[in-house]
Amino acid sequence: MPVSKDQYREAMARLGAAVNVITTDGPGGRAGFTASAVCSVTDTPPTLLVCANRSNDSYPAFAANGVLCVNTLTAAQQDLSPVFAGLTDHKLEARFDTAAWTTLATGAPVLTEAAVAFDCRIDQVVEVGTHDVFFCVVEAVHTGPVHEGLIYYARGYHRIVQGG
Repeated sequence: MPVSKDQYREAMARLGAAVNVITTDGPGGRAGFTASAVCSVTDTPPTLLVCANRSNDSYPAFAANGVLCVNTLTAAQQDLSPVFAGLTDHKLEARFDTAAWTTLATGAPVLTEAAVAFDCRIDQVVEVGTHDVFFCVVEAVHTGPVHEGLIYYARGYHRIVQGG
């Protein structure tokens, strides 16, 4: 018997993951979205993947720009998650007014106080169902100050304490 959409979503809610704000800037404009579907692919060359819903209002900017930054949030930055998830009244460009940003190699916005930020060039795109999987070569890395980590698990945010 095939797994239903609801059954799959309930099971995935039990898979804890880092909370990331994925950003881009370039000819297609500046945009960002919240994602937990991010993981390492290989270290030679340094490559990670990001899953992006094609119906997301920020998707066209990512497709046009060909660059992105994975900004991993700390527990202190939890409030940025709903902003970039589109769950507040902030429009695409106004979302960036809620934090301090810089840039590295690609020009994609880098969250200054992120736990870590991976500045990437999108190398390959694979279409899977409602999403595109971006395979991204890491061009630069920014590590922020050590803070409590943040994960999303069981449909809620949880703090991760270093050495705890």
